[in-house]
Amino acid sequence: MGGPVTEGVSGGGSARSDGDSWDLASSVGATATMVASARALASRGPDALLNDRFAEPLVRAVGHPFFIRMLDGEIPVDDDDTPLTLQQRCEQMTVRTRFFDDFLIAATAGGIRQAVILAAGLDARAYRLPWPAGTVVFEVDQPEVIAFKTATLAQLGAEPTAERRAVAVDLRDDWPSALHDNFFDASTPTAWIAEGLLPYLPPEAQDRLLDNITSLSAAGSRLATENITSMDVFTDDRARAFRSAWRKHGLDFDVADLVWTGPRRQAGDHLRSAGWQVNVHATEDLYAQYGFTLPDNEVLAAFRGAISYLSAELG
Repeated sequence: MGGPVTEGVSGGGSARSDGDSWDLASSVGATATMVASARALASRGPDALLNDRFAEPLVRAVGHPFFIRMLDGEIPVDDDDTPLTLQQRCEQMTVRTRFFDDFLIAATAGGIRQAVILAAGLDARAYRLPWPAGTVVFEVDQPEVIAFKTATLAQLGAEPTAERRAVAVDLRDDWPSALHDNFFDASTPTAWIAEGLLPYLPPEAQDRLLDNITSLSAAGSRLATENITSMDVFTDDRARAFRSAWRKHGLDFDVADLVWTGPRRQAGDHLRSAGWQVNVHATEDLYAQYGFTLPDNEVLAAFRGAISYLSAELG
């Protein structure tokens, strides 16, 4: 499983359906590769904004042609048709990545020694964060994704910086039982992250995921994820311009086909009703926290209004 994942590459994509499947080069899986490619770009150069040395080799191992060309500088990222400049893309990914990094670092500094990364994809936090001794990190994702990442990082000689337990299960299946089978301890506080996951879940599945997290969480557990106020941001005219620009350069899937549109309850509201203390972090505040100014960009403005980050603690 350490070689390129190129079979099943989407040729334009199709709408989601119950029971659909993917790998890291197609459908929802390819969005994990998209995110990792942005982390790789932000980790380059003497003034790198991130330090994720695993992102680029993982993306190259997946073998998706568009993202390989992007890493090789063959995709014009600063032309007039591109919705975000390279610098804007790197800053946006830096804010997102450091928010979740810092959340986990703060949780473990507060004494939590059990973390769960849901839909882990090409996330390498189990290998690159400074976990305190005794920390157990559970990575949950589809079996093919887990096997590919585990094998690729082993070939690179990478060693986890915590006790890593890979939980190979589809989040649409009974993943709480799979966690328990891997010796998850529901009696101790847990730090949970669900990064970039909620838009790809139907509204009822989002609520069920949050309910499962609550049922598995001891008092003092913490959670970080996104808070979505409108899914229109993925399908409106601004999003359409964003997608068509990348399609022109050869991207072979459409994020609008992969998300579940329509009304949904905000994650923050759902968590508050379940006893969590919730903080919603405005995008402008996080940009300032990490030393950036939110640029005057129509695409970023749309996402800023529709999606923010949240952190929560169970009372």
